[in-house]
Amino acid sequence: MFYLVLFLICLFLSLGVGVLAGLSDIRGMVIPNIYSVVIGAAFLIAFAGLHWGGKTHIFSSFYSHLIAAGLMFVVTVILFATRTIGAADSKLGTVFALWAGLKGFAPFLLFMTLGGGILAVAALILQKKKPFSAPKKGSWVARVQGGESKVPYGVAIVFGAVMAFYQIGYFDLSGLSFFFDNSFNDSFNSGGS
Repeated sequence: MFYLVLFLICLFLSLGVGVLAGLSDIRGMVIPNIYSVVIGAAFLIAFAGLHWGGKTHIFSSFYSHLIAAGLMFVVTVILFATRTIGAADSKLGTVFALWAGLKGFAPFLLFMTLGGGILAVAALILQKKKPFSAPKKGSWVARVQGGESKVPYGVAIVFGAVMAFYQIGYFDLSGLSFFFDNSFNDSFNSGGS
């Protein structure tokens, strides 16, 4: 039970901090580095704790997670070099890829890209229609309505991570049952007698 709680705390801490990163990106087109540090540290704590407790089924090998993070870093550095995303987006994408591993890398990229596309369409609509009369100065909406071509890609990254985590099974209650020993499962399945 301890390992399940540890895993869930680290997972939901990472997602909560990811949501804060997305909101920060919308409000001021900035993602503080501490958010990426917290998400990466939460993964390392969860992975080490589960590995130490012999509950390694939820994650792939550590190398799988490192390779996914490395691949995402390469992809996002290229996007940064072409001025498609910012450096903070690269860091955020890399730490969420660390969580996803190779098993969740393809869905993470797919849903992150779809989320970015939806945000790009929203940006075009905001530029053309200018629906907000007094958006907060420096916010994404204000900048886009002012003529800049900006997308808060942190939002797309968090969306991609949530969808990848769902596909991997991080939210699957039946898949998380391996955290309980067999005596608990047998007792639970037989009605507690």
